[in-house]
Amino acid sequence: MPAMIPERSKTDYAVYMKRTDLTTGPIASSLMFFALPLIFGNMLQTLYNAADSIIVGRFIGPDALASVGSAYSLMTFLTSIMIGLAMGSGISFSYLYAGNKLKMLRRALALSFAFIAAVTVLITVIPIIFIDSILRFLSVPESLIPMMKDYLKYIFPGLPALFLYNFFSSAERAIGDSKVPLIFMALSAVMNIVLDLLFVAVFDYGVAGAAIATLVSQIAAGAGITLYTLLKTPILRFSAKDLYPDKNLAKEIGSLSVLTAMQQSVMNFGILMVQGIVNSFGPAVMAAFAAGVKIDSIAYMPLQEFGNAFGTFVSQNMATDKERVRKGVRTAFLIATAFAIVISLVIFLLPDLFMMIFVNPSETGIISIGRSYLRIEGAFYILIGYLFLFYAIFRGLKMPAISLLLTIISLGLRVLLAYFLSKAIGPAGIWISIPIGWLFADITGWILYRREKRMMA
Repeated sequence: MPAMIPERSKTDYAVYMKRTDLTTGPIASSLMFFALPLIFGNMLQTLYNAADSIIVGRFIGPDALASVGSAYSLMTFLTSIMIGLAMGSGISFSYLYAGNKLKMLRRALALSFAFIAAVTVLITVIPIIFIDSILRFLSVPESLIPMMKDYLKYIFPGLPALFLYNFFSSAERAIGDSKVPLIFMALSAVMNIVLDLLFVAVFDYGVAGAAIATLVSQIAAGAGITLYTLLKTPILRFSAKDLYPDKNLAKEIGSLSVLTAMQQSVMNFGILMVQGIVNSFGPAVMAAFAAGVKIDSIAYMPLQEFGNAFGTFVSQNMATDKERVRKGVRTAFLIATAFAIVISLVIFLLPDLFMMIFVNPSETGIISIGRSYLRIEGAFYILIGYLFLFYAIFRGLKMPAISLLLTIISLGLRVLLAYFLSKAIGPAGIWISIPIGWLFADITGWILYRREKRMMA
């Protein structure tokens, strides 16, 4: 790492704050100005992830789509660990930055970087060693295992690059800059799509070609944002000299990052369990679910990223203006409601159109299953939109344990109900279980927020 820079002056700090401050000005416009680059960036990331499924589904076939879709669920679980750690650390970064504790911020960056890097090594190596056992646990049909392993062997080495992208994205967002992560994700997404088409459609490398395209694109995004942050954002530059024991800081970062990572990983582990139930119904349902999940993730992503933006808003305002936080909660729920209504209408009315992005129109059985999934999920996006806001509120209040509790309620109910309802009414039972989990988590989140709101007065 570059040499440690001296403490920034108050003038320099004021320049950063003028560009990134969420503690002043109209709440709605401040939130939207900060959230829009996050939304566009994550939409690009989701499209980036969807590109593999779209291209292999259209150029190779339903079995390839099912294999890549099932691999995606596994990779989402693994990456959610490092993303959660980065998000949790970002809460500390926001508080330290808002308080102009820049020397402490560099310590926090160094400690967090070392910790998440070590975890990344573990989640890269362990799945490679136990891949056969993992695929059996997920009930992957024997016919799809060779294709899935061919895809994963190129995807696993990209995890360290994903760590770099998510860590430095979290750091940039913590100081209010949501545009830089967007730029690097946009470049990576375009690269991934171009390479996907080249390796799969032109060179006919199969699912391995899609995986190689993703690997190269991830390395470009991770290396790019790392170099940019270290060279162009001196307030976030740290060195090995900053990496020394600080018990209180390490405790805070550990608590926030680990609990947030648990919340993210529990959420995606629940999805992985649902994937196992889906796999038991065979390749057609797997393919429909793979397409439906990708469409889902693109559809409600504005709600997810708006929630993440609101988490930064809460973090920056809690130390100075709790009344602004309370007003922000009301504004955020109104904006999320408007987002959700529009998105739900689009998905509910046009499910076949979105399914045919992933599969040929002749695959009527897969499209029919996907239509059922999308109409059930799409009708209730408002519930997951509210849940993302509750996650953000409690992370911003430095209470990630409550976000974890809400995730356990949502995913626990989803997995439990999916298991029993799928036996009673088939795959539709899996789809129905998902919004029920969202609803009960929302009710719990509202009750707990009302309690905290009285304590914040």
